[in-house]
Amino acid sequence: MFTDTHCHLDAAEFDGAQAEVVRNAQAAGVGRIVVPSVARANFDAVRALCAQYPNCVPAYGIHPMYADDALPEDLDVLRAILREQPAIAVGEIGLDFFVRHYDRARQEYFFVEQLKLAREFDLPVLLHIRRAQDVILKHLREHKVRGGIAHAFNGSRQQADEFIKLGFKLGFGGAMTYPRATKLRELAATLPADSIVLETDAPDIPPEFLEKGLPNGQARPLSPNSLPQAGERDEALLRNKIVNEPQYLPRMAQVLAELRGVSPEEIAAMTTANALSVLPKLKLFVIPA
Repeated sequence: MFTDTHCHLDAAEFDGAQAEVVRNAQAAGVGRIVVPSVARANFDAVRALCAQYPNCVPAYGIHPMYADDALPEDLDVLRAILREQPAIAVGEIGLDFFVRHYDRARQEYFFVEQLKLAREFDLPVLLHIRRAQDVILKHLREHKVRGGIAHAFNGSRQQADEFIKLGFKLGFGGAMTYPRATKLRELAATLPADSIVLETDAPDIPPEFLEKGLPNGQARPLSPNSLPQAGERDEALLRNKIVNEPQYLPRMAQVLAELRGVSPEEIAAMTTANALSVLPKLKLFVIPA
């Protein structure tokens, strides 16, 4: 069985289809799905989904791209959630320096405060690290946590090694399936076997085979509810978006197996063992028969 270590099941793209998404994932051999939150506004949605689907596992945190709208009291709400609710990690948290108009100082404030919460509750963290690996590493050295996952890793080998030294696994998914992603594929092929976990980041980062179309038809169409207050251009882009899902994780694992020269079964065992190692509370969530 596979473990999807990063899936935003509460996203609007899955509106009204979560039961089907979970069912298809189970049928494909994906036993557990980690569902991180991104803001106080979706803590309850993540909690409700994970209560409804026993193989979906919650993490709670404030995403850096939502930091501009976050309030300091949101951290008190997060602390209360972590105290009262089962959670396997604090996440999705981190920094995003790719989008320039976000307030970096505000991102760093919420990141550091959430690292402190992770220490307080002795939880690993799910990290968003886009274009911010070195600054994140600096904060991790100053605020040591019990490891976690560097989600959607796309840094250098040196940066990868530094995350690994700090007790982190590196998340690989759809981006790895593109032949043009040569540096990322080299990392996937050569990193230590015990450092890699699999993720979809669904509904985002669709793999190459979805762009080409699936044998049984195209990927899931978007729900009309996923287009709130969109302008005409944004709406057109969203309607053409390819929606990634946990059920495609085994196909991504097959790519990883080819890159590493091992069997898909070995990849399933390896990456699930790594996920259980870095997210030990995953063991508390039983996979439905």
